Amino acid sequence: QVQLVESGGGLAQPGGSLRLSCATSGFIFSSYAMGWARQVPGKGLEWVAGISSAGSATYFADSVKGRFTISRDNAKNTLYLQMNSLKPDDTALYYCTKGNKWSPLEVDYWGQGTQVTVSS
Repeated sequence: QVQLVESGGGLAQPGGSLRLSCATSGFIFSSYAMGWARQVPGKGLEWVAGISSAGSATYFADSVKGRFTISRDNAKNTLYLQMNSLKPDDTALYYCTKGNKWSPLEVDYWGQGTQVTVSS
């Protein structure tokens, strides 16, 4: 079965950095687009970043563009989100998402989430 397991969340100061990882299993990782989304309690889900199956194309929400980087290691079946210049507004539960073979936005599986808190 498909499994997406996030790690790397925690507490960071404004202006700081965190790196999230998503270990995957149960599907051919290198064949699928992947992404990250986040949710703040009481607010809607926000899509954050996406990456094509080969890693050659990346996509970002305007709110994180220039600060976040998404990458993948297809040999390790792992997805990453490097978050720099963190802001308090980045505080959320971050989810790893599995897309289809062509789009990270066509999500069919989610991880359990990892909490990111940005506060001084």
